[in-house]
Amino acid sequence: MTPVSISLADYAADHRHPVNRRLHSICVPTIVFSLLGLLWSLPVPAPAAGLSPYVNWAVVIVAATLLWYWRLTPRLAAGMLLAAIPALAAIAMLDELDTPLWLISAMLFVAAWIGQFVGHAIEGRRPSFFRDLRFLLIGPLWVLSGLYSRLGIRV
Repeated sequence: MTPVSISLADYAADHRHPVNRRLHSICVPTIVFSLLGLLWSLPVPAPAAGLSPYVNWAVVIVAATLLWYWRLTPRLAAGMLLAAIPALAAIAMLDELDTPLWLISAMLFVAAWIGQFVGHAIEGRRPSFFRDLRFLLIGPLWVLSGLYSRLGIRV
């Protein structure tokens, strides 16, 4: 087994109950989206601010995370890139609304984490990231690998 296969199997072991799995398939992407919105909201240093509104902390973190994912599994990293592009575009549009992006993102973040913990209460198991913080990055890959499986795409 590859290291990513082992990590995905370990993550899956903590997410066997169908309700927990369903909640995670909704809440994990929502957490990622809301976290990117929060990062997008952070001010950037003055030299970067003048470059483009798209030079921000969210884009930097997405790039770094994609590099890490690429080292683990290029096939899933490609899917994460395809998911990141529309997510960042949606965040850019939300940033134009009258309601502050940080507030929208914070509300989504809290609601999604509540969903995660409800799922784990139903499951009767602690979240995987309590054992290893890397599982915070494995969770999105696990959700994407489930989508790949349903589409018949080999991980």
